[in-house]
Amino acid sequence: MDNMNNRTKKPTSILSYWTVRYLLIISIGLLLTALVTFWWIQQEAMNNRMQTTGLLAQEIADRSVSTDGQLAITPSLDKLVEDRKRFFKVTMEMCVIITGPAGELLYSQPPLTDEEMRHKLNDTLTDSRSPEFKAAAAQIQGDQGTLGQVIVLQSKRSLRHIPQEEITFFSIIIVFLIILSWLTIYLLSIKLAKPIQRVAAAAATISGGQYNIVLETGAKEREIHELLVSFQEMAGKLQQFEQSRAVMLAGVSHELKTPVTSIKGLLHAVREGVVEGEEAGEFLDIALLEAERLQRMVADLLDYNALTAGIVAVRHDRLEAAPLLEEILYQWKLTQGEDVCEPILHLPENRLFLRGDPLRIQQIIVNLLNNSVQAKAQGRKLQLTLELVATPQGSAEITVTDNGSGIHPESRELIFEAFFRSTAKQSVLRGLGLGLTFSKLLAEAMGGSLELASVPPPQGCSFVLRLPLAA
Repeated sequence: MDNMNNRTKKPTSILSYWTVRYLLIISIGLLLTALVTFWWIQQEAMNNRMQTTGLLAQEIADRSVSTDGQLAITPSLDKLVEDRKRFFKVTMEMCVIITGPAGELLYSQPPLTDEEMRHKLNDTLTDSRSPEFKAAAAQIQGDQGTLGQVIVLQSKRSLRHIPQEEITFFSIIIVFLIILSWLTIYLLSIKLAKPIQRVAAAAATISGGQYNIVLETGAKEREIHELLVSFQEMAGKLQQFEQSRAVMLAGVSHELKTPVTSIKGLLHAVREGVVEGEEAGEFLDIALLEAERLQRMVADLLDYNALTAGIVAVRHDRLEAAPLLEEILYQWKLTQGEDVCEPILHLPENRLFLRGDPLRIQQIIVNLLNNSVQAKAQGRKLQLTLELVATPQGSAEITVTDNGSGIHPESRELIFEAFFRSTAKQSVLRGLGLGLTFSKLLAEAMGGSLELASVPPPQGCSFVLRLPLAA
């Protein structure tokens, strides 16, 4: 049921998905930041106002001493307190108390009794008794020492108070940042969604069998530009592959049809008595040869399909390379004519051990040798050279070089493609063009590789088979 719900759930566009979630994330983040900042501002405001309250208490203490150094509570003290409260902007919920040397109440604003004063202050008369208030005290110093003290009480609520104008301004900034952040991600989402939509539309076109698509690749962003260019190139290569597949399929069909038609015609001629005696025997021999050729083509197709599907077992034995190569060359030379010279084998001085399948290695090398025979230049004997070396990267390289007609530069990149055959082979030989493809897949299945030499020899061509060394 959950899987069905997941399948039927309508996908959300990038624009909606990103903008909504980003808006939630940025809103929560900015609100948390605002709360922490607001708390920090309140703490700083309380500390600054307490310092201001302390300055006010000290000024009142200084003004409470007469010119002769005695404690003097003058009638003008009320006006002084009110002026300083307005100047320091600490007019909310404030109480000013002046006590004498013995702690007796001398002055208070607003007016308090001695009992009310002791209810507000602690036993030492230096701090507030209530946790909702904070006190700032200043000693009144005269010529004969401490004459008393000034205590200014102020509520924590008033100390933390932030004016409504500042709260409004701060809220406007938060809202502006949220809108600006949302607008930024919205525009970026649109910018990113458009090329993705174009690529998706192009992919839908390709899935419909149309490969000739054109994308606007002039994006300023490097990653988007690379995406569009890569998709455009992929579409072009798919079109080439589709055309090549059609041509290769036609070629394979033709190659399989030719021996079947030949066999049918030869057997029909013998059956109808068109040929008799020795000529009939020759027709049957030709039909057998065509049947063997058809059998090899079908076997190549089956081997190729099996290897690409990963159902061909490949061994990874520890093999001594020199005896294996000598035996492969010896057996292969027995089947060749006089127009093929004795192959030259270059071996290292030290014994070299490979990790691979001896039968598959033989298949690869024999296929390379047979390809060299097919590419033999007219009027010149074929000379083959095999060289075995160990590389610092922990692999062995078996290089097969011939002095044949070589490979055309335009065909070098396609030489390992399935069903590919050069123009010269198409006009002379029958085959499916799977030999090198199958050999490359076998080499990779053994943990190695098969490549065309990057620097071709002066005459002919050179293939490099790399296989891992055995420990």
